[in-house]
Amino acid sequence: MTQHDIMTIEEVAEYLRVSERTVYDWAQKGEIPCGKLGTSWRFKRAEIERWVDERLGVRDRQAAEHSIAIREVLDPKRVVMLDCERKSDALEALIDVLAECPQIKDREELAREVYRREGLMSTGIGCGIAVPHVRLASVRDIVMAVGISRRDITDYEALDGQPVRIVLMVAAGRDQQPQYLRTLASVSSRLRDKEVRASILEAANPQQVYDLLTGSAA
Repeated sequence: MTQHDIMTIEEVAEYLRVSERTVYDWAQKGEIPCGKLGTSWRFKRAEIERWVDERLGVRDRQAAEHSIAIREVLDPKRVVMLDCERKSDALEALIDVLAECPQIKDREELAREVYRREGLMSTGIGCGIAVPHVRLASVRDIVMAVGISRRDITDYEALDGQPVRIVLMVAAGRDQQPQYLRTLASVSSRLRDKEVRASILEAANPQQVYDLLTGSAA
């Protein structure tokens, strides 16, 4: 193991694009893999990278080998075209969309958990994409809403530092961990395609976005 495999609080904060205080609090609460050398917190780079993957759900896992078709959890009516520059505006718009679904019983609970999750770590995964996601006991079944912003959402922190334009919000039940992971894997897999992302941003209406996300576009 080289010195580059061990990270300080400052290096982890820079890597995750959060404050040093946030990393310190996570370490104190045991929410992030770490250990102490004397009085200083230290972090293994490989463990931090795995932790990020687990938190964001951006890599396929053994429990998510067989992805769920996006069309199973997304309806064209839950795709909206946004015109905002603030993260909170995008989140509120998608929370409103999901709150209209029969699967969602409590809008306030949904909003509270979405923001709590964002407080732990931003769900901006890079390439202009964010995937805010929560699991709630009150949610009857997995449901997704999608927002495509005409403008850069500049305050949505992402791992690559790029502004967010594509936001996919996923809500699932507490007992739906496997399906939840498979849904996130499906979204991640579909949006890895640079051409798909570009076409989505150029789409003229929600139906075109839906067709591109679900692979229904001609």
